[in-house]
Amino acid sequence: MRPTQPGETPAILTVLGEERRLRKELGFWSLTAIGFSNILGSGWLFAAMFAAQTAGPAALLSWVGAGVLCALVALVMVELGATRPEGGGTVRWPLYASGRLVGTVVGWSVLLSVGGTAAEISAIMQYAAHYLPGLYDNGRLTGSGLAVASGLSVLLTALNWFAVRAFARLNNLVSLFKVLIPVLTVVALFLSGTHSGRLTDHGGFAPYGYAACLTALAGGGIVYSVNGFQAPLDFSGEARNPRRTVPLAVLTGIGLAVLVYLGLQLAFLFTVPDSLLGHGWQGVNFDSPFGQLALVLNLHWLATLLYADAVVSPGGSAYVGVAIDARHTYALAKNGLLPRFFMRIDPRSGTARRALVLNLLVIIVFMLPFGGWQDIVSVMGDMYLIVYAASAVAAAAFRAHDRDRELPPSDGQVAGVHWIAPISFVVASEFVFWSGWHHLRLALPLVLAGVPLFLMLRPDAEGRSSRDELRHGAWLVFHLAALTLLSWLGTFGGSGHLPAPYDSLVVGVLALGVFFWAVRSGTAHLRTAPVTALPGD
Repeated sequence: MRPTQPGETPAILTVLGEERRLRKELGFWSLTAIGFSNILGSGWLFAAMFAAQTAGPAALLSWVGAGVLCALVALVMVELGATRPEGGGTVRWPLYASGRLVGTVVGWSVLLSVGGTAAEISAIMQYAAHYLPGLYDNGRLTGSGLAVASGLSVLLTALNWFAVRAFARLNNLVSLFKVLIPVLTVVALFLSGTHSGRLTDHGGFAPYGYAACLTALAGGGIVYSVNGFQAPLDFSGEARNPRRTVPLAVLTGIGLAVLVYLGLQLAFLFTVPDSLLGHGWQGVNFDSPFGQLALVLNLHWLATLLYADAVVSPGGSAYVGVAIDARHTYALAKNGLLPRFFMRIDPRSGTARRALVLNLLVIIVFMLPFGGWQDIVSVMGDMYLIVYAASAVAAAAFRAHDRDRELPPSDGQVAGVHWIAPISFVVASEFVFWSGWHHLRLALPLVLAGVPLFLMLRPDAEGRSSRDELRHGAWLVFHLAALTLLSWLGTFGGSGHLPAPYDSLVVGVLALGVFFWAVRSGTAHLRTAPVTALPGD
């Protein structure tokens, strides 16, 4: 047993004790399957149509852009996962680097994003309504649909009740099925016959302008669909060799998912019948896009398979989502945002069972006000993008703090992060902005509700004054408030007082300035921070 280090409070020692209960049993393939399964959920069933409605054939550029931009964001988070592996790390790193105000606001947004799992379950109900119409009506879950969805949530929670090794084995099988069905769908649709000129007819390659490619990133569901790449990072505390396996797993998952999404988008663009394009791509509308398209093309066997996979594919993502949510809730309890009661790791299974139960309740509640897939996706995607921005600041602040102490580079550092981190912060900020005023007017005020929550939780409990914490975390409050204002002024559903592309340029310049402010604040915080890192970090 290692000796107690200076500055380690009883609360920190309790956290360390629970962290040691996690079982390090995940290798590269298990982590890759977790990442890929979390990415390829309901997005592949819906996003190709929503993206085409928003941007037409130019949606292909949105998918490529999303892959590149997410890879940049991922590289920053990969460094954090490799140098500071910890269960629920995406929630812990902002707290370490920027203090309790940022940690509370980010943690609050992550707690709200737990409802994103409800999006996957809602997608299952939407496809199941093909056989059981009473589950889904007018874009919303019915009373019976909510009951079935709640039962499914209980089942997914039960499947996560056991050791992480059992979770990984079942997820590997689900991931294999999730690869085969989309690939088979692409091949079958192309073999059914394609329509030439689809990339230039019906208004041209970009019928709604190239700015629509940006709108499609968030409003069309593309960011949400590629989102999920961070999943292996939240399992880094349970990886056998996190410095080697976590980075490879994250990037491999992104690459595989983007290839699948591009294939599906091309198949959709080239096989939609001309009779449905009388009003352009915006006029193409299916309740269950690929399933109904298969029926229109007389591919009844494919439609049957797709409606079956509509349970397995988002169900697989929901299965991983429930596991990730438990790691997040466990980490939020370590942060003090939730009672320590939910930090408990079951000694026999190595899982956070109390966190699982809490998340189950949150998921069910989140299905009450939001019934439509796009409604949940648009708001939840914005919530999690805040984590990406805060992680970019954390990576830069840790590096700056190490330079101040003249420490050698840590094992697992990613080459180029000194310039990737500010770009990552700008990208995350632009993703939030491109979501549009319609969604941000709800999402950002919800996130900012974390500020009064911070004040209620007495941030001076660990010897730090509220004044210091407010000063070190003020950049995040300012940034979110500024994004809200710019969203109202901009052209993405706003008033249009700030025309395109100047609205996006202003957001980029603002984000860059805030990033350097945030890194300076984080470095100042770390100079006097108590010991909170795990042993060996």
